[in-house]
Amino acid sequence: MWIVLAACAMAAVRVFLFAAAFPFFNNVDEQAHVDLVVKYSHGDIPRGLGPYSPEAADYFAAFRTPEYFRKAEQYGGEFPPPNWQISKDEFEKIRSEEIPVWESRANHESGEPPLYYAAAGIWMDVGRACGLHGLTLLYWVRFLNIPFAVILVWLGYVTARTIFPDNEFAQIGLPVLLALWPQSAFFSIQADALSPICFGFAFLGMAKILSSERVSPFVAIATGLGLAAACLVKTSNLPLPLIALALFGLKLFATRKTTPGASRFTAFAILLLSLAIPLGSWFAWNFQHFGDATATKTKIELLGWTAKPLSEWFPHPIFTLQGFAGFWRELIATFWRGELVWHLERMASGLADAFYAISTGIVVLISLWFLLRRIAGNAEQRWSLWLALLSFLSLVAFMILLSMKFDFGDSPYPSREHPYFVSGRLLNAAALPFFLLFIFVIDRIGRWRERQWISWSLFAATALLLLVSQIQVNAPAFSSRYNFFHRNGA
Repeated sequence: MWIVLAACAMAAVRVFLFAAAFPFFNNVDEQAHVDLVVKYSHGDIPRGLGPYSPEAADYFAAFRTPEYFRKAEQYGGEFPPPNWQISKDEFEKIRSEEIPVWESRANHESGEPPLYYAAAGIWMDVGRACGLHGLTLLYWVRFLNIPFAVILVWLGYVTARTIFPDNEFAQIGLPVLLALWPQSAFFSIQADALSPICFGFAFLGMAKILSSERVSPFVAIATGLGLAAACLVKTSNLPLPLIALALFGLKLFATRKTTPGASRFTAFAILLLSLAIPLGSWFAWNFQHFGDATATKTKIELLGWTAKPLSEWFPHPIFTLQGFAGFWRELIATFWRGELVWHLERMASGLADAFYAISTGIVVLISLWFLLRRIAGNAEQRWSLWLALLSFLSLVAFMILLSMKFDFGDSPYPSREHPYFVSGRLLNAAALPFFLLFIFVIDRIGRWRERQWISWSLFAATALLLLVSQIQVNAPAFSSRYNFFHRNGA
């Protein structure tokens, strides 16, 4: 327990330091997400692809940094001082030029699901009530990711204890890896930091369901709401309820002779209803205001993408060895460490990226082999491990499907030259299930050799790599004059 509590504290400190070190506004559409948080904080729920709000545009003009999208050489070797440190006349001139430009643009993220933005909007209101404003208020919203990170670590511990009640290695390893997970979504204002908590909660509920012959109505309701919440955070999480429902259905079929039928189907119906009511309400809202169930049609049109006929899906470079290898390498690297750039260079370590891609492939293949051979724990644990594996792979498959489906036109990402969805943050919802598999495979390697020190050594090496690589990769942000530590006067 002390180790788990230390992991929670470590996650909180790590997220605070890096979230504070990175200035606003990063290359992962942080302007668009901040605008939505501002709108939700005022109760202004988007009803179409509306323009950026005046308040958000003012934040952009006042607090933006050029460090993500420019090199220092473009400014004679040194970046200019932040706008809040220049003269009042110069600052007003910049505001008068930039604010109208932002107010004239449509926010392409306006149709995103509402759960994160509603929560962050309330959090922003709390900050305002405490007297926060300007840059400090923006960092206050970003620091909402600190409790998210702590909750995720604790969920990891509870999940490991539920699935592997007698395995101390899993109960320590899973929360520690989640505490060290270097995903940069936690250092930014964006919905991807909430995804792993929502589905992690649902995954815990499904683990209880799949390991029990009888399911309480409370667990069924909580699990259904957790699955709905995952989709109300990110549209890309829509495959996850399908996987959960399919495995629940298989479990019902497998236990049809030992569990009363009424009990089985009542639990399934309760879960389905708890999932369908929130999602159905969101779909209805989107149909009314955006014209389609997921509110993605107008965004796709704005980005200049067009859906290809089915006959054109399969002549795609992802079906070549080189194409799939490149897709896998970039998708998995960004799932582990995020997508931030700095001075136009990807914030990444070649050694760490190679480890991410190779180790993830090994974990997936070994997990699949163990499960197919039925040598992965007892029957109840295998149900949960199947759910973990299929949840992760379903999101990877969804990225492949999106890569095949669209002609990306003149879009810079994805593009016709590089037609791959490789935003690993879209796999964030499956973080807890994936790291459960990771720990499970390391544990089985040690048990196979009957030398548990091998498992602890592999785990320690992984944890050390995660810690050292993210410090090395993110260190340049601490010197920025635009960040939280240099906000005097902002």
